[in-house]
Amino acid sequence: MSSKDAQAPWSRAEFEEQLRAKGKNYHIHHPFNLRMNSGQCSPAQIRGWVANRCYYQSIIPKKDAAILSNCDDRETRRKWIARILDHDGYDDYQGHHAGGMEAWTQLGEAVGIPREELLSMSHVVPGVRFACDAYVDFARRRPWQEAVCSSLTEMFAPQIHKDRLATWPKYYNWIAPAGLNYFRSRIPLAQRDVDHGLDVTLDYFTTSEQQARALDILQFKLDILWTMLDAIEKAYPE
Repeated sequence: MSSKDAQAPWSRAEFEEQLRAKGKNYHIHHPFNLRMNSGQCSPAQIRGWVANRCYYQSIIPKKDAAILSNCDDRETRRKWIARILDHDGYDDYQGHHAGGMEAWTQLGEAVGIPREELLSMSHVVPGVRFACDAYVDFARRRPWQEAVCSSLTEMFAPQIHKDRLATWPKYYNWIAPAGLNYFRSRIPLAQRDVDHGLDVTLDYFTTSEQQARALDILQFKLDILWTMLDAIEKAYPE
């Protein structure tokens, strides 16, 4: 029995603090990301990252649909469905209605990857594909509250987007500024999604054992993101 199992559960505020402390393992600290945001990546490495990360973008609405399929709480479904629309688009699918996947496709074009080539996923390396598929499988098989908890890596995402917006125009001025719209759009959406995901997690994981489980789940998702960069770094060496 771990020390956490033997003690009283954390308060709501303490539990949130423990979840946020997991940010030290976020892939913002990965060597490849550090090089990318300090101007040390070649155009081929940037294109490799964009192409492989596109596969992750493609599975996000599948992951969210899996959560919805398992969710028996109507209010949560009403809120969660917005994530799919944010990513796949809505209304006339033009402008900001086009969605995150379209914004990522435009990033691909801005770095020099034709739309058809990017969406073919022909550049996706096995390690990235395996990690992303494992994430979707987790969302399909586990209780929806656990899958929601795994999404809380979004707590750490605004800073990584801000870093790219601050450094890429300086170091990679060959990338058209419009291609960076994905990073810009995700900053406010990530905060909205975090607020909801945190509420679900703090409400559901209330015992000591459950809270330990939540930290393990969040670490699992952090490991997926880190593993993706490991695979990309190996596929596109300096």
